[in-house]
Amino acid sequence: MTAVRRRSLVTTDDLTDTAEELLGDGYRLALVAAHDEDPMLRVVYLFLAGRPDRRVELECLLPVRDPVLPSMAYMSFPAGRFEREMMDLFGIRLLGHPRPRPLVRHAHWPSDWHPMRAGAGAIPDFQGAGELRFLTVAGDGVYEIPVGPVHAGLIEPGHFRFSVVGETVVQLKARLWYVHRGIERLFQGRPVTGAVELAERISGDTSVAHALAHSLAVEDACGLIVPGEVHRLRAMLVELERLYNHAADLGALANDVGFGLANAHAQRIREDLLRMNAAVTGHRLLRGAIRPGGVVVRALPDPARLTALAADLAEVAELTLRNAVIYDRFAGTGVLSADDARALGCLGGPARASGLVTDARLDHPTIDLPVTEIAAASGDVLARYTVRRDEFAAAATLIADLVTNHHGPLRFTAEPREIRAGCGVGIVEGWRGTIVHRVEADHLGRLTRAKIVDPSWFNWPALPVAMTETIVPDFPLVNKSFNLSYAGNDL
Repeated sequence: MTAVRRRSLVTTDDLTDTAEELLGDGYRLALVAAHDEDPMLRVVYLFLAGRPDRRVELECLLPVRDPVLPSMAYMSFPAGRFEREMMDLFGIRLLGHPRPRPLVRHAHWPSDWHPMRAGAGAIPDFQGAGELRFLTVAGDGVYEIPVGPVHAGLIEPGHFRFSVVGETVVQLKARLWYVHRGIERLFQGRPVTGAVELAERISGDTSVAHALAHSLAVEDACGLIVPGEVHRLRAMLVELERLYNHAADLGALANDVGFGLANAHAQRIREDLLRMNAAVTGHRLLRGAIRPGGVVVRALPDPARLTALAADLAEVAELTLRNAVIYDRFAGTGVLSADDARALGCLGGPARASGLVTDARLDHPTIDLPVTEIAAASGDVLARYTVRRDEFAAAATLIADLVTNHHGPLRFTAEPREIRAGCGVGIVEGWRGTIVHRVEADHLGRLTRAKIVDPSWFNWPALPVAMTETIVPDFPLVNKSFNLSYAGNDL
């Protein structure tokens, strides 16, 4: 479906006024990408608004030597974080930022090393472990509890610093980027149609949605049009990915409050879904099915089987919430207000659980789909649980509709008619929320830049806010109710 697009080159003097006008008109800042094009740095700001789909890009040029940007942190919390990321990775100085402390950079990085700059060179020798610095909360009875970055089990690394009085959390600070892999740099130089495998591995449990966002961005850059039935098959795969992840989360939340039986049944349902995925695409995590210009599906899922699994999971959720102890643990715990969710720029389930209306399938559609909007208002663990429950049922219904109304082949592949330089944007509603990819390609058909924003980038700051005035023992439950991706954040 056609979006309304506008691109403008602005000066640093006009940047903040133009951005403030867009934010006032209902746009959100979805992405900021710096490009090293010696002797200039080019910074691209992508603003999005939905219903109808509108996209505005602002481009600003800076000198490679001593680049300085006026900060927009005073008007947008996400802008301030994007700016700190550029400061760390590109060495861009921020004029007027209230707290320009490192975001991606850890203390052991050399101070003059900015890995996304063209002349950054090889990875240097890191010196020492560095020091984690956090804002200290003082007062009678206040003490700190450090957790991580190494955790038990298979949890990825992240450090959490609790300032508490008794068991009540006064402040929680999170430190991430322990698994920063330089993913965006790895895209550079690859053929425009030859990098989808890398996109699938940005965040392993979101392989389909990231592959689709990357493919849409490449198709946009190359002017490649695919038929509506391809978009419908791709939408089906994204919903299958939503199903198995939501099933796992519903079980894990029950398990965190001691209801292991519900978790066992949820994991059984998840396993059935993973086996269905393997039959549909040949891969349990649905990898290899989506690529720029096409889709490859082996078989369609059985709508009757999906309906049965949806009823099965609905019963598990009903038994879980019928337990008064579990309901009491969920209700009123880890509350994220609508105002805080809006100010932080939250996306996906956490935003909808706090009453915000956001869904890229409706805001930025590639095809018209009968999407059921799901929302709650209380912003607590219970709301994030019920949003997942209801999204599971809606996704199963949507898949059944897509399968029943499918016409045509299950495989389709198209190549660009011509190699051309260009840029493109792909937007997908993954199971965690809205994913945005932006790519640029040269006249040789190679990627020169890929910028990726997983919804976890926007939602991680909400976790400490939701933990305020919550007791320490509830942290695993609140954390699981958000279930944010470390890998998707730590690119």
